[in-house]
Amino acid sequence: MGDGFQRLIVDAPPAVMSLNVQAAMGPVREPKRSQFELLVRHFLERFFNHETASADGDAKTRLVQLAFAAGLPGLMVAVYLWPLYHPVIVYPPHPGVAPGPPPYWVQVNHHFFFVIYSFVVMGLITVFEWDLFFPDLLDVQVMGTLPIKARRVFMGRVAAIGLLIGAFLFDANFLAPIVLPMSTDPPSLMRLEAGHLAAVAGSGLFAAFSIVAAQSVLLALFGERVFRKVSLLLQGGAVAGLVMLLLLFPVLSGVTPSLLQSGNRAMWLFPPYWFLGMYQNVLGGPEAIEEFRTLQTIGWVALASATAIAICAYPIAYVRRVKNLVEGAVTRRNKNGALAPANTAAHTLLVRKPIGRAVFHFINQTLLRLPRYRIYLVLYGGVGLSVLIATVLRLDVVRGSLRAEASADGIRAAAGIVAFWVTVGLRTAFVSSGNQRGGWVFRFTHGRPAHFGAAIQELRAVKVWVLACAVVVTVLVVLGLRAVAPPELLGGHSAAAQLLVGVGLCVILTDAVFAQVLTVPFTGEAAGEKPNIAFILLKFFTFFPFVTAGALGAEMWTEISWAHFAGAALVVLVVHLWFRYRHREAVRINSAQAEVEEGEDEFPMRLGLRY
Repeated sequence: MGDGFQRLIVDAPPAVMSLNVQAAMGPVREPKRSQFELLVRHFLERFFNHETASADGDAKTRLVQLAFAAGLPGLMVAVYLWPLYHPVIVYPPHPGVAPGPPPYWVQVNHHFFFVIYSFVVMGLITVFEWDLFFPDLLDVQVMGTLPIKARRVFMGRVAAIGLLIGAFLFDANFLAPIVLPMSTDPPSLMRLEAGHLAAVAGSGLFAAFSIVAAQSVLLALFGERVFRKVSLLLQGGAVAGLVMLLLLFPVLSGVTPSLLQSGNRAMWLFPPYWFLGMYQNVLGGPEAIEEFRTLQTIGWVALASATAIAICAYPIAYVRRVKNLVEGAVTRRNKNGALAPANTAAHTLLVRKPIGRAVFHFINQTLLRLPRYRIYLVLYGGVGLSVLIATVLRLDVVRGSLRAEASADGIRAAAGIVAFWVTVGLRTAFVSSGNQRGGWVFRFTHGRPAHFGAAIQELRAVKVWVLACAVVVTVLVVLGLRAVAPPELLGGHSAAAQLLVGVGLCVILTDAVFAQVLTVPFTGEAAGEKPNIAFILLKFFTFFPFVTAGALGAEMWTEISWAHFAGAALVVLVVHLWFRYRHREAVRINSAQAEVEEGEDEFPMRLGLRY
C-alpha cells in the first residue's frame, strides 16, 4: 500500500509533537517543484486569497464553502427525483392507471435543470473571478523583477484558469451522475451517463468560455480605458441574466415542450436548449426527435466557436493589459460639470453640516474605486434585478409563438424587492472590512469613538446617502414598470400607492439595516469571528419574503382609499421616528465609551468592561 493512500485513511499527526518524535522523523524534505508549478499554485491561490473573495485571508474556508455550495444542489435534486420515478400511488387518482415513471416531457425538464444549473454556476464563477484572469499592477511589479520568462508567466496563468474552470465544472456536476441512475432507472445506463456528462460539461464550458471570450475581445479591441467603463455594466448584466435563468426555470420548464414541439425559432437562440438537445440526442439515440439533433449541432458549433475566440483573443488582451500597466494610463482629472447641480442640491437639502458633507463625498469617491465594493454592487444589483424580472415576467406559448406579459402582483411587489436589495447591498459594502486606510482622518479629527455631535452627523449622512440612492432607484423602477403594467395599475391612486409604499420601505429598511452601524463606511475593522455563510443566507431567506409580501399587501391595502393612503404614510412616519430615537441612543452610548489607544486590545472593551 503506497504512502499516499495510507495518508488518506490514517489519522492526521498531532499538531504538537515532542522533540524525540520530531528527531525520529528525520529532516523535512520539501517537495521539488518546477518554476511553472510554483506559478500555477500561486495564481490558483490568488483566485481565492484576495480581498474580494476573502477579506479576512481565510481562503481555504471560502474554497470549501464554495465547493459545497456548488456541488450540493445537483445532488439534492437527483435525490428528490427518486419518488417521482418510483411512485407507490397515482395522484390525482385515476382508475386503472398503474404507478410508473413520469411522462417523456417531464423527464426532459428534469434533464433540463442540470443543463441550466451547470450553465449558471460556471457563468457566476467566471464573472466572480473576472478581474483576476488578467494581471494587475502587483503582478507586473513583482513578476517583472524575478528571473522568470514572460511566456512562462503567461502559460502559468492560463493553466491556472483552466484548472479553476475544470475544478468547478467537476465540483458542480460530479455528484448528480452517481445518484441519477438509482433515482431514474434509465433504460440504458451508459447512454444516460454519456448524455448527462456531455450536456453539463458542454453547457458549463460554453458559459465560462463565452464570458472569457467577451472580456478578452473587449479588452483587445478597445483597451483598458473603455473596458473599465463598461466592466461593471457587463458583470452586473451577466449576474442578473444567470440568476434570472435559474429563477425562471419553473417557467421555462413549462413552455419547453410547447416550444420544441412547435419548432419555434426562439429555441435556436437560447444556449441551454442547445445542450438539452445534446443530452436528449445522446440519451434517445435514433429515437430522438429532429429538433434535438439540430440543437446538438448548434451546441457543438457554439462551444467550439466560443473556445476558439477565447483562445485567440486572450493572448492579445493579456499583452495589451501588461503594456498598459507598464506604461501607465493617462488620467485626466476634468471636473464634471454635470455633477455640480447635484452636489449643490445635496448640500442644500440633504447634508447641510460640514461633517455630513465630508462623509457624503467620502462615500461617493470610495464606493466605485475599489474592486471589493464594486463586486458587492454587481452581485447584489444583479441578484436583485434577476429576482425582479423573475417576479414580474410571465411566459406562455400561444399558437406556437412565445408571449411574455407582466404580472400585476409582481409589479406591486417590485417596490419591496428593489428597496430591499439596494439597502442591503449598500450596507454590506459599507460595513465590510478590507480598506482601513480611510479611517485615520475621522479618528484624528473626532476621536474613536467620536463624540456624540460628530458621530450623529456622520451616521446621519450615511443614512441620507443610502436613502437617497434607494429612493431614486425604487422610484425609477416603479415608473418604468408602468410601461408594461396592466390597466388596473395605471390609475393615479395606484401610482401614488406604489410610490408611497416604495419610498416608505426605503425609509424603514434604511433605518432597520443601519440601526446597529456605528462607524463611518469603509473604515470598520474585521469581526473577531468569521461570518457564517449559512446564517447569512438564512437571514435573507427569512426576511426577504416578508419584505416582498409586505410590499404586496401594503400596496393592495393602500389602493383601497385615500384614508388608507394617509394611514400608511402615518405608519411609515411613526416607525421612522422610533428607529431614529433608538439609533440616537445607541450612538450616545457608544460615544460615551472610553477611547481606545492606538494598538490597544479592544476585546475587554467589547465586553463592556470600560475603565
